[in-house]
Amino acid sequence: MMARLSIDGIGAVGGFGCGVEALRRALRKGHQSAEEEVAGSPLLADTAPLSEFVAKRAVRRLDHFSKMALLGAHLALRDAGLPAPVPERTAVVVATGYGPTRTTFAFLDSVIDDGDACASPTHFSNSVHNAAAAHVAIQLQATGPSLTVSQFEMSVPSALLSAGAWLAEGRVDRVLFGAVDEYCEVLRYCRERFAAEGGEFGIGPGALPAGEGAAFFLLSRAGEGGGRYGAIEEVRLGRIPDAPIESGTDLLLLGADGQQCCDAGYRNLVPAGAPALCHAPLYGCLPVGPAFDLAAAALTLEQGQAFPAPGVPEDLPVSRVRCLKAGPAGEYGAIVLGRDAGERSEQC
Repeated sequence: MMARLSIDGIGAVGGFGCGVEALRRALRKGHQSAEEEVAGSPLLADTAPLSEFVAKRAVRRLDHFSKMALLGAHLALRDAGLPAPVPERTAVVVATGYGPTRTTFAFLDSVIDDGDACASPTHFSNSVHNAAAAHVAIQLQATGPSLTVSQFEMSVPSALLSAGAWLAEGRVDRVLFGAVDEYCEVLRYCRERFAAEGGEFGIGPGALPAGEGAAFFLLSRAGEGGGRYGAIEEVRLGRIPDAPIESGTDLLLLGADGQQCCDAGYRNLVPAGAPALCHAPLYGCLPVGPAFDLAAAALTLEQGQAFPAPGVPEDLPVSRVRCLKAGPAGEYGAIVLGRDAGERSEQC
């Protein structure tokens, strides 16, 4: 069983704005019915605030994908009160579903237009999935191990299992864990085609707008960090069962973003009558949406009650949150957050 992981800092950037306070404001404002959120413009992230942390000259060769990741990492460190560079024995773990799509397709365009000999070396170096983790480690002088995990909708729980294993084994003292995905014109084209054709891809008329952004967390072993956001108690990957999973009194936070091939799985994940909500309309449809769910769950635990959402009673007290994400091939991921033992005893 994975050791409990303390969340000491959160950094997030997306269509809702930049920083944990922007996400908190968006959660407090809430969102309307799903019908009002459907088929809008993509929810894009602004990386201009990165200049608060890094000189523009130092990131002039970074693409949008890596800039989002670097901004999220700096925001998480600032939220934790830990200035850069990071201490020794700090690892960097990044999850991404699609990788740097804009840069990848820009590189392919340069090959098609100019041939192999004149293809852009800058685009090539930034087109690999682990480019973001490398730039974060370089800029923050993180000398611990670095890992990038890409498993589409399961990227976040899969990468989080590795981060938890490193901490449990004592290989590192902290993990700067994050997730990042970006929007591009090729994704727009694919979504429009799949919506028009329907079928196995399941991006139907009910899908939320596409999103992009980065969500980062500074993690440590529970009891060794600040932990004001509670602790990650369990991370699970598996096949969606035939009957709903027993969740007790946990608040269920669903990563339902309107993709029919994924959302059908929630019928067998959510017990009848269980308190369940979805914050995906705030940051859109993207493979690493579970990282934003994790941030929303941590902020929920910090205040001790659910944020406003359709179908959930106002001021619902919360001491444990279970984030659920269903995949298109019958798989699912679960991340369970709870308050640290000390916090629970103080409130009893």
